[in-house]
Amino acid sequence: MTEKENFMMFMRGEQPAWVPRYGMGQDPYSKYPPAVMTVTPEFINERRTPQGGFDIWGVEYVATAETGGMALPVPNKFILDDITRWRDVIKAPDISHIDWEAAARKSLANIDREQSAVVVRIHLGYFQTLMAFMGFTEGLCAMLEEPDEVLALFDYMCGFYTEVNKKCLEYFRPDFVELTDDTAAARNPFISADMYRRLVKPFHIAEMRPAVNAGLPVMKHNCGRCEDFIDDWFDIGVTAWNPAQVENDLDGIKKKYGNRLGLCGCWDTSGPVNWPGASEETVRQAVRDCIDRFAPGGGFCFRGGTLGPRDDPDTMNKRRWISEEYDSYGRTFYD
Repeated sequence: MTEKENFMMFMRGEQPAWVPRYGMGQDPYSKYPPAVMTVTPEFINERRTPQGGFDIWGVEYVATAETGGMALPVPNKFILDDITRWRDVIKAPDISHIDWEAAARKSLANIDREQSAVVVRIHLGYFQTLMAFMGFTEGLCAMLEEPDEVLALFDYMCGFYTEVNKKCLEYFRPDFVELTDDTAAARNPFISADMYRRLVKPFHIAEMRPAVNAGLPVMKHNCGRCEDFIDDWFDIGVTAWNPAQVENDLDGIKKKYGNRLGLCGCWDTSGPVNWPGASEETVRQAVRDCIDRFAPGGGFCFRGGTLGPRDDPDTMNKRRWISEEYDSYGRTFYD
């Protein structure tokens, strides 16, 4: 059985042969090929740089070494200050000239599709992108005070993203798709379940409909304590969730939904493993504890890691210990 086959069993709610692992690409500390490789149409990131750059809408981002190069919108540099003026500011790029066949060939050239499942990831999400446009204060006020304008903006964005998704399904032929939208902070969601259902969920459903109709599983990415939205995710076609952070009642969620909702992650990103100078035994034990707690019965995919500068010896050691312990413990857990 290949890494891909084992991972896709998890995505379908079946019992995998070993605990699968989710990542963004090849792990330099593992001898196994990646179970998943992510592809994004090249034009989406053509203005992005290692330092940050711009997204397709014109939002400027800045990356930091402390987060391993991940980027956030430049603070207080918003492109939209009045939601009623979004039509003057937000312009979807023209994709009529794109050679999708060539784009897919280039993106997939270095992926062994026998070993690795391909997932398409296109954007950060409707809620999250609105916050990038306006900042949280104005963005949340817009959702409360001008819901019709927010709906119109999201409908415009959804039309664009859905067309891109259709092209990706046709030419990239992914094994599953990922829907991203970070609607929650560490303690609670940013918006109520009712507001999510009225202003965001319809576009999650619409964008994912072509993939669901094609029989593809959907992975939902949602950071923070977002368990309030889980029941709604099933209406979208979601079969798995990452990073399933520990702020949520993960034991209760696993008991309630079983393998209907695969938990990908369940890793304490702010715990002792991420403290400076964490010992090797602390890191390795965290891997074993995570697997022991969530892997029994299936429905679990390991996604452990640590943040920090990529060239920092402490960060590199932790990543190596995590990979080695997963390889030796997670891959034999169901034996």
